[in-house]
Amino acid sequence: MGLEAVVNEIREKGRKEVEAVRAETRAEVEEILKDAQARAAEIKLSAEEEADRAATHITNQEASAANLVVKRQVLNAQKTLLDQVYSASLAAVGDLPAEFHEKALTDLLKRAAKEIKKGVVHANERDIPVVEKILGETKSLSGYTVGDPAEISGGVIIESNDGELQIDYSYGTFLDEVWESALKDASDILFA
Repeated sequence: MGLEAVVNEIREKGRKEVEAVRAETRAEVEEILKDAQARAAEIKLSAEEEADRAATHITNQEASAANLVVKRQVLNAQKTLLDQVYSASLAAVGDLPAEFHEKALTDLLKRAAKEIKKGVVHANERDIPVVEKILGETKSLSGYTVGDPAEISGGVIIESNDGELQIDYSYGTFLDEVWESALKDASDILFA
């Protein structure tokens, strides 16, 4: 075997080793690329999921905020309507015929006389003459005098002579009591 054969053999052996190293390197590069692509896909998927979660969260927050605004507006409108109903009710009682007021005032004064024997009666401007008439005609109410007009829609406010005791039998007070006890029922009827 000659020198040339040995050189060819060494070359061939070197070429095979280079090919083996290249193949091994190519396999490692492919494995690294494959791992990198898998990792990139995981990161991308994770980022997409996080973006979806964030978008859903923001959408839910915005929807909740919008619902609260609408609910607040509805509640404010309902309160305004209830206030109007209350005012209309009080005005309607005030607009009842004079006979109604005279009977109501008589009954309220007799009821008050059971608690305060002597005192001052306050009524609204419209009812002062009626109260004077009732006090003049009813012996059981002789301990009462008519006081200054009160800013009430109707009814009476009785104050003891010593100022220690006061009874509020105004229409507004009675309406407030009824209103508080029946407010839920009224709301259900109006807004159900």
